[in-house]
Amino acid sequence: MTDKAARRQRFEQVYHRIADELLDELRKENIPDDAIQWYRKSLDYNVPGGKLNRGMAVVDTVEILKRRPLTEDEYLKSAVLGWCVELLQSYFLVSDDIMDTSITRRGQPCWYRNPGIGMIAINDSFMISSAIYRLIKSYFKKEAYYIDLVELFQETTWQTEIGQLIDLITAPEEVNLDKFSLKKHSFIVIWKTAYYSFYLPVACAMYMCGITHTPIPFANSSLPPKDPYEIAKSILIPLGEYFQIQDDFLDFAGTPEQIGKIGTDIIDNKCSWCINTALLHASPDQRKILDEHYGKKPSGGDSELKIKAVFEELEIREKYAAYEEKVVGLLRERIADVPELGRENTLRGEVFESFLSKIYRRSK
Repeated sequence: MTDKAARRQRFEQVYHRIADELLDELRKENIPDDAIQWYRKSLDYNVPGGKLNRGMAVVDTVEILKRRPLTEDEYLKSAVLGWCVELLQSYFLVSDDIMDTSITRRGQPCWYRNPGIGMIAINDSFMISSAIYRLIKSYFKKEAYYIDLVELFQETTWQTEIGQLIDLITAPEEVNLDKFSLKKHSFIVIWKTAYYSFYLPVACAMYMCGITHTPIPFANSSLPPKDPYEIAKSILIPLGEYFQIQDDFLDFAGTPEQIGKIGTDIIDNKCSWCINTALLHASPDQRKILDEHYGKKPSGGDSELKIKAVFEELEIREKYAAYEEKVVGLLRERIADVPELGRENTLRGEVFESFLSKIYRRSK
């Protein structure tokens, strides 16, 4: 077994523990057995099946901040927080699939499309979300940072729901490219993805390590000291935006063998970086093609091919490569400015470098 597989297996063992604990709480309240079994099926179907990168990032970050291997108790608590991040992700996905009338998720039917589920999935998503706060209370109620964790998850949920709203009203079923812009794309990406996918796992780890909001000095500049959480945000939010732009680009330029799926952003009328960049540089004739053919099904059809041809004419590949090098350079400058205080439980640039190294020039 590889080290990565062993890490995932250990992390998954904590999922089985917390799922059992959530069901035990229901049993203590004499909840009917059929409801308990329904909840377990909902959790098992929707929570542990993804890549788990967000959840495992909490554990990895705690270890980096502590500068040593974790004790069993530290590992358990960091993994519980990691699963809280995964529960939040699952809550978003179950509800998002209903809003988008999606067919499949992670290679299987969306939860709401299973026989006998239907719109009960809406309540299931609520219960998945509520589990976060049951677990935080169970494991962290006595910690000084307990309320910080609660507020962090509440704030992140609010931010993501705002991003989802903007996404839904920007790209409805009726195609209208006048609603698109790189500015609106940036807003959607930051609010819908970057906060919960990048900032949330690191902030969880920082709170668990006892890092406070006391300002700290920058390493290589004369700037005044700054809240370490604001420093983290100033790196992780643009990092999350870069990750989503990369995802948008790979949806257009990556092969199914690379990305594990057939790209659908063009036929699904997605407000992606590629179409917004194309709109910024298109000639009147190219704009006419984009207006007439973007968001038209089927996949691989004449309309999609015409859109891709315009993307190639506008050198979207080259523009993406230039964007990537520029943003990575800026991120590395900010990471170099993170103070290295040389002790446990303080912010470290290695946290952010580890995220960046996994993303830079990825092809899947």
